[in-house]
Amino acid sequence: MEYLNDMALFVEVVKAKGFRGASLAMGMPNSTLSRRISTLEKSIGLRLLNRTTRKVELTEAGQIYFERCKRIVDEAKLAHEQLGELLAQPSGVLRASFPVDFAVTYLAPVIAEFANRYPGISFDFDFTPRRVDLVSEPFDVAIRMGESENSQLISRKLASLQTCLYASPAYLERSGEPHEPADLEQHECLNMVRVGSWTLHDGTQSIQVTATGGRFSLNSVGMMRRLAALDMGIILVPQEIVADELLNGKLRRILPQWQGSPTSVYAITETRLLPAKTQRFIEFLREKLQFN
Repeated sequence: MEYLNDMALFVEVVKAKGFRGASLAMGMPNSTLSRRISTLEKSIGLRLLNRTTRKVELTEAGQIYFERCKRIVDEAKLAHEQLGELLAQPSGVLRASFPVDFAVTYLAPVIAEFANRYPGISFDFDFTPRRVDLVSEPFDVAIRMGESENSQLISRKLASLQTCLYASPAYLERSGEPHEPADLEQHECLNMVRVGSWTLHDGTQSIQVTATGGRFSLNSVGMMRRLAALDMGIILVPQEIVADELLNGKLRRILPQWQGSPTSVYAITETRLLPAKTQRFIEFLREKLQFN
């Protein structure tokens, strides 16, 4: 409301004992300042200042109004200062929703590092498969893989993860190793529900491969990873999802010259106006996920 700003201008005029000093202190033209105070007086219906060529003096009503306004303006300044402190040292409870498998496999050490950096923040995390409703539920941010399904929400891209093909040594020994994308149609392909094909690229061409020959259709990347490590078939996932299995030799990359379509990682929020704890968390994830 405009009159709240005019209240702050009125306080500055009284403290400066005149319009000239207040206009210099605030970087506002003297004529503009005088007009704003006149508008404030008209909206109240009382004269607040007696103006002379040399100075201004408070009227009786002006004295009462000044004492009230000064407290309000001081409280507002204090609120801004405290918010500035929160921005410098974020605190409070951060409520976030994550894709289960990516968070557990890759983000856990990143989250631990963030927690150590900001000891004033505590955490309430949701790892259920469902997509939480950021409008009706009390979440600060949701980390999602793939495009946002709600155009009303605010999406901030954190990273783009390259997807590759992986299988276990035992599966490849039993079923043979594919040498070109078309060979995948003869293999067990562990796939997400409603995904009937894989699009592969080698830098010069793009090929679409039918990937419905497998016996499993899943809605969990973690289960796909586990079944692949148990010799049940071939998967197309980001390397970050299978980092542990690659390290211990349970999975290895196949058709290394071919890659799948990148998977984007987004931070989704309900608004652009974020508290410091959420801003810092999103910035931290973006910094740590810039491996691609």
